Amino acid sequence: MVGKKSFGATGVAVATIGQGSWNLPESGARRSEAKRALLRGIELGMTHVDTAEMYGNGAVERALGEFLAGVPRQSLFVTTKVLPSNATYEGTIAACERSLRGLQMDHLDLFLLHWAGRHPLEETMHALETLVVQGKTRFIGVSNFDLDELREAQSYLRTQPIASNQVLYNLAERGIEHRLLPYCAEQGIALVGYTPFARGKTSRSDATLTGIAAKHGTSTHQVMLAFLTRAPALFAIPKAASMAHVEDNAGAAELHLDAEDLAAIDRAFPIGDDGPLASL
Repeated sequence: MVGKKSFGATGVAVATIGQGSWNLPESGARRSEAKRALLRGIELGMTHVDTAEMYGNGAVERALGEFLAGVPRQSLFVTTKVLPSNATYEGTIAACERSLRGLQMDHLDLFLLHWAGRHPLEETMHALETLVVQGKTRFIGVSNFDLDELREAQSYLRTQPIASNQVLYNLAERGIEHRLLPYCAEQGIALVGYTPFARGKTSRSDATLTGIAAKHGTSTHQVMLAFLTRAPALFAIPKAASMAHVEDNAGAAELHLDAEDLAAIDRAFPIGDDGPLASL
């Protein structure tokens, strides 16, 4: 069963390992399997469900609205995101309302700006604060923001803090560990990592990972997820479109990597330079 930990400074306990919905199948047998996998994940404690208005141009939010209709709302932590192209003050409010209709919900748990765009960031952040006041989202945040962008976003907020920054984070992309992770840990901002398996760039046959998996009697995917959620500020939202995959992901919650394991992974997958934050 996937456990929970404090989501930054919010004081709310959120599943350490959640479920992403990028590229969720929109029809046919694969869609039915994705629904079964999602609901199985929730049974296993993966109750943080992440989506975005960009995914399928709203179709994924609508599918999730159908999939989750029978799940008690209070048991879920639901995140979605506004596209930068829609992120004027009025556009952000309207995007949230569209997402709520698609998801068939009366409020979100977390609403994010998907990445920094051309509209004034100050407008977007003020709109996000307004949505909290209106009861349409409990918390607000950003996605794909580097440290300078994150600090700028914080500077515009008057009443609400940034609860989360959602970023690309996997063993092939560890740049956030230089400055962003320490800053977020200090500020009480949850870092939610997407694409934890690097879309195949991190090989499941890597000798270090297979060795650690054999030592603990687990899978390499579970080793990766355990490493990527090892710190209090770190959460992950792997996508799983099959029952077997979602059950494997959930198993990572029971895996404790020791100091020897962590050091071996550091050697095999070094952090690298502190370059620009990888994004979409």
